[in-house]
Amino acid sequence: MTHTLPGEAPRPVHDRRWPLLLLLLAVCYAVAALGGVAASDAGGTYRSLDRPAWAPPSWLFGPVWTVLYALIAVSAWLVLRRRPLSESRSELVLWSAQLAFNLAWTPLFFAAGQYGLAFLDICLLLAALGATMLLFRRSSRAAALLLVPYALWVLYAAALNLALWQLNT
Repeated sequence: MTHTLPGEAPRPVHDRRWPLLLLLLAVCYAVAALGGVAASDAGGTYRSLDRPAWAPPSWLFGPVWTVLYALIAVSAWLVLRRRPLSESRSELVLWSAQLAFNLAWTPLFFAAGQYGLAFLDICLLLAALGATMLLFRRSSRAAALLLVPYALWVLYAAALNLALWQLNT
């Protein structure tokens, strides 16, 4: 399969595979970094909160999110390498929306202490993520499946957010 622009020699699709994956990974880890900057003392804040018995230790979040952001990037890459950007706009809009909700959560919860707004945000994140998974499945079942651990973690995080909101207000 090739993609060509007017006046350009045919290029195999695989020529854009690795740079695209690197770009998607960079976007996802930029979201992580921005969230980290927005709440630089998230670990200390988390430890100071009244937490339910089933709350994970603060050290677990970093490794989990490192893996999840890679899965988020690879899932989008699987979709985009099968279909041109012009045919994947709705998928990318939803993928970007869920990343935006993801980015907004950390400063809402940790920097602003707005646990209720953070819970609303994470619910919107779950909705955008579910819609993303449905659209991704049309192009790549593997892309949708790669988002399952992310969806499960965000669902768990939503329950934790709700519990923390109730225990700390």
